[in-house]
Amino acid sequence: MRKRISKTTKRALRSGRRAAAPSLRYADWLIERLKDPAEAAAYLEAVIDEGDQAAIMLALRQVALARGGIAQIARKAKLTREATYRMLSRSGNPELRSLTSVLEATGLRISVKPIAKQAA
Repeated sequence: MRKRISKTTKRALRSGRRAAAPSLRYADWLIERLKDPAEAAAYLEAVIDEGDQAAIMLALRQVALARGGIAQIARKAKLTREATYRMLSRSGNPELRSLTSVLEATGLRISVKPIAKQAA
């Protein structure tokens, strides 16, 4: 049985055009962007605004990967690598002290600001 090829693919093959080069994987693109401290801070702030703790931990994990990797961040934060991996997992529930240590190791810190008042 012959493999079915769509009309679009057939046209591209006939005309001798090459397929487009694969694009950059999202994870690689994100890690590259998060190397910039301002981008990392904005990314974490946006995830925190969503309010999902699992998403926050995974976002912090991505920032840690971008800023040198989990093991390096654990060393800088004076935490064990295993505890850092566990803390930055989907089910992670870090103590404030551990969270601030990891943030500091990534070059970030927690900040508090008032909630913007809504127009009446």
